[in-house]
Amino acid sequence: MIQTVLQKRNAWMLATAATMVLAACGPKNVSKTTGQGYNNPKWGGFADVKYRGQETGPGLVLIEGGAFTMGSTEYDLLHNNDNTERTVTVNSFYMDETEVSNKQYREYVYWLMNTYVSYPEVYQKALPDTLCWRRSLGFNEPFVEYYFRHPSYKDYPVVGVNWKQASEFATWRTDRVNEMILDREGVVKFDITTDRADDNNFNSRAYLANQFDFVNKSKRSPLRDFSKKKKKDQKRYKANMEDGILLPDYRLPTEAEWEYASQNNISDVNFNNIDQKKIYGWNDYTVRIKDQKENDRGKIRLNAMVGKGDLGGIAGGSLNDGGFVPTGVFSYWPNAYGLYNMEGNVAEWTMDVYRPLTLEDFEEFMPFRGNVFKTLVLDQYGAIVDKDSLGRLIYRDVTEAENVGRRNYKKADYMGFKDELNYNSGEMTYEYGVTSLINNKARVYKGASWSDRLYYASPGTRRFLEEQLSQSNLGFRCAMIRIGSPVGNGKKKYNKLPTSGIDKKTKQRR
Repeated sequence: MIQTVLQKRNAWMLATAATMVLAACGPKNVSKTTGQGYNNPKWGGFADVKYRGQETGPGLVLIEGGAFTMGSTEYDLLHNNDNTERTVTVNSFYMDETEVSNKQYREYVYWLMNTYVSYPEVYQKALPDTLCWRRSLGFNEPFVEYYFRHPSYKDYPVVGVNWKQASEFATWRTDRVNEMILDREGVVKFDITTDRADDNNFNSRAYLANQFDFVNKSKRSPLRDFSKKKKKDQKRYKANMEDGILLPDYRLPTEAEWEYASQNNISDVNFNNIDQKKIYGWNDYTVRIKDQKENDRGKIRLNAMVGKGDLGGIAGGSLNDGGFVPTGVFSYWPNAYGLYNMEGNVAEWTMDVYRPLTLEDFEEFMPFRGNVFKTLVLDQYGAIVDKDSLGRLIYRDVTEAENVGRRNYKKADYMGFKDELNYNSGEMTYEYGVTSLINNKARVYKGASWSDRLYYASPGTRRFLEEQLSQSNLGFRCAMIRIGSPVGNGKKKYNKLPTSGIDKKTKQRR
């Protein structure tokens, strides 16, 4: 009898302890707002997906954002006074580890040629201007003929590409990468031999807006619709933004992002301070390696013009940089971020519109000049108008009438914001009859090239060129915003509260 009572008491104590543990832990995947369950058909099936963080897109490396001093780090030899120093902050972002190569760009124009069969002008407009190599008193015809197409140069940076062409390449790349991800994850099974023809090619924005028609061939989609009660009916074949599968847009880097990555301050931070002022992206004031412990002592760090008429060095010995024209995109040494040729090889386009006083005007966080705010074109019923002939959604500039009551912006075009100049037929004029080369089509490009003096290897130097022009010493690389944790996936999170001074029971600060 006594043993039976003890057994019952022990069982009651175990049950009570188990109940207390469950109560302390609480049910998993339950809303802290309503107490109702996520991913539960009983409560409507609101989905709370498991998300491990933004994956690194092909060719990209993560650049952890932060504050830095943007602007000139040496004497302004040209006296342009357009790169005054200012402290700004950029968000974490991704950037191509190398310049876009001829092979990568040929892949792009090949796709255009085979997709837009009814619109051959799209392919023609995307081709680089190989005639950019020609000089009045120089024999560069071999580069006109061979540089873009010959396999000897396939891993060399593409040149002769204007700003608009570079931006279109980035847009195309976004769609192709997201197309690959959907196929890889089993959401959609693509067959590019049949699933791309004129406007029936995959476009990320059209897909998210349910404007992309496709016949799903996948049998292993990991997506589920939890609003359906039967598990066999829950399989879903359409990814949404909330699923976190698709990557953000590839694009050109902003001037601030490019300069931040080129300064390469990550290796110089000590107690939240940058201890030294650098001219280049490395910790030295010369372009040659001086450390005697390295086998590369005396070698030049970049592909640029070392002296008057000296673009590569003297034959029969150790050449200066070995690059009479651009060299391979993986040449020389990467910086601490893992980026190659940020200082030399070819100069690179950025997104920004050029203004001499931009560094005095722009925002302290994510500075950029060039915003033109747009919105989707909708019909009278608020539905999205059909896609254009290339399979893309149609956008228009926002109007002041639809932004009444807003304080952060009113109109669409902010390229000329804070300008003290007057517009006249699309050009800015200082006075009657006097025009300027600086207008809303002038885009900033950064860095030195194989044909530039070392002055331009300093990250703070700035130049500009009309967006429809191209040069034999000007290329580009792509960037992408980092969404979520600024330090990457699975790393230390800096935004968590310290445990000291926190009551362990109430989770409140004492």
